[in-house]
Amino acid sequence: MVWFLRSKNNIEADKPKEMPDGLWTKCPSCSEIIFKKQLEENFFTCPKCNHHYRIGVTEYINIILDENSFQEMFSNITSTDPLNFVDSKSYIDRIEQARQSTGFNEALITGTGAIGGIQVAAGFMCFAFIGGSMGSVVGEKFYRIAKVSLERDIPLIVVCSSGGARMQEAALSLMQMAKTSAILTELADAKIPYITILTDPTTGGVTASYGMLGDITIAEPGALIGFAGPRVIEQTIKKKLPPNFQRAEFLLEKGFVDIVVPRKELKTTLIKLLQWFLN
Repeated sequence: MVWFLRSKNNIEADKPKEMPDGLWTKCPSCSEIIFKKQLEENFFTCPKCNHHYRIGVTEYINIILDENSFQEMFSNITSTDPLNFVDSKSYIDRIEQARQSTGFNEALITGTGAIGGIQVAAGFMCFAFIGGSMGSVVGEKFYRIAKVSLERDIPLIVVCSSGGARMQEAALSLMQMAKTSAILTELADAKIPYITILTDPTTGGVTASYGMLGDITIAEPGALIGFAGPRVIEQTIKKKLPPNFQRAEFLLEKGFVDIVVPRKELKTTLIKLLQWFLN
């Protein structure tokens, strides 16, 4: 049914490719034909099977935070190319291309806002920016927004979506784990809530550095969450993995996440959690 789709991209730049371009789309899970307006009103989830489409930073800000409450911070921090890294193209060119296609300067967008009137510090990862990969700037921006949370004594909420560490920065990207886990220890000592929301996909260094370190770890239904990917694990252990391995529901059953929350219930769930923490 290709006649349902337009040939040109006419949606916001930071939306991942799974989002439809035209007036109609076919659900990749159940093949239901969905009117785009109906999809938006249903929080970008299939009304028939509840398949959660990948969405961008702007959509998560609108869904989670109170209207017009988000104030971006640290947007001026940008990546350099300390290793002069080149693969099929230079790292500098990749960064510039990502900036132009997403409208953001980096893969983590940080700022303050409100959820149900409760002031929070927040971070939103952009998977469309080099796969949401974590380099030195992502680590620095996470550290700084966590510092804001600490200094203002407000909860920290981070929406994760990532393919892992940024290989173009090699060991510099891996070093961010020490920085992020250290500031999260300060938050824990100050008894300031830190809540993570793991979306599809959340893998690699982001999972290890701050994705799985929340006081409460929330996952969206069906989200792929893990460190190494299923294919790599199967090749390593030479065994077939269980059905739905590394999916949110499997991880909930095994105790790796605290709760799986449908997107339409995300804000109300966060309000209840924040009220519980703060009372």
